[in-house]
Amino acid sequence: MQEIDSCATAVSAAVEEQSAATGEISQSVASASDGAKVVVSVLGEVTGAAAQTRQSAENVLTASQAVEAAAVELRREVEGFLSGVAA
Repeated sequence: MQEIDSCATAVSAAVEEQSAATGEISQSVASASDGAKVVVSVLGEVTGAAAQTRQSAENVLTASQAVEAAAVELRREVEGFLSGVAA
């Protein structure tokens, strides 16, 4: 009887240890899940910032092309003016 009691106590202790380990694993998984959610959120913000940066770069390109076209036109007009003055 004492041997059965001893075995039952050992099994009970093992079950408690297993339960504690399972709880720790569960907490670790939940923590990892929370961390993954943060990473996904940050990546979403980075994606948004990259899209805004691209749009800004396209705006700068468009503006610089307009300035270049205006400079070409101004040069042509100045050259025409100077040719008229020299004649």
